Amino acid sequence: MLFALKKFISYWLMPLPFCLVALAAGIALIRRGKSPRLGWTLTVSALLLLMLASNKFVSHALIRPLETQYPAIPEIVADQPLPRALVSSHYIVVLGGGNGYSPGTSAINLLSNAALARVAEAVRLLRVLPDAKLIVSGPPVGAGAAHATVLARAAESLGIDRARIVYIENARDTEEESSAVSRLVGDAPVALVTSAWHMPRAMALFRNAEVRALACPADFRTHACDPFGWNDLAWEISALERSSLAVRERLGFAWASLRGKTKAPGTAGSAIH
Repeated sequence: MLFALKKFISYWLMPLPFCLVALAAGIALIRRGKSPRLGWTLTVSALLLLMLASNKFVSHALIRPLETQYPAIPEIVADQPLPRALVSSHYIVVLGGGNGYSPGTSAINLLSNAALARVAEAVRLLRVLPDAKLIVSGPPVGAGAAHATVLARAAESLGIDRARIVYIENARDTEEESSAVSRLVGDAPVALVTSAWHMPRAMALFRNAEVRALACPADFRTHACDPFGWNDLAWEISALERSSLAVRERLGFAWASLRGKTKAPGTAGSAIH
């Protein structure tokens, strides 16, 4: 019940639903004539907020601080030493990112863009860590296979041996995933793969669960050295998505922090450097 309530409340706090509700309330107040001043305030504020959230420059400014907290694992070059922390990782953990359900469609084409980027990064790392195992996570949604199964099938299609894959199929969110991974790996170091914008919250929760995790971000939505052009000040649907992701992550982190889930219990949950 609490999980469903959390999802319901967080949905209505996202920029688009929040602005639409405020806009509808404002128009209703104006039409009824009881509180026209409040109605106009709500209407104009909702429109301005929606315009800001849909602006490319604003969305980049909102999501970039999340994506830059943990650096990406650099390009792996033959005959060059691997990062020491990566070499020590016994497991590569891929957090769930969602998929669709279409019978007969390949696993790769079922995955969301975020999930596809995550599993691709995990496969890249697994190819240079022959002794590491892959942990995939995600419950079933509707009549389709569990998300963990779809991730595993995608990894197999990219050349990963099925014997190297471990499944977590009952974790519904990052907090539950961190607990499940902790029970599974114990004190063994892991490489944690998730979207760059999700990594700060994921690392905080994994530290709290006493998992020795190395951040391996993927699915970047911004890039520091992209050239700046006039269209970076324009509006677009993908900007609204970036703003929504940034708002959701900050709300999620705040909720976890209020419940004491983002505090590392001693040194056991420290990230590997």
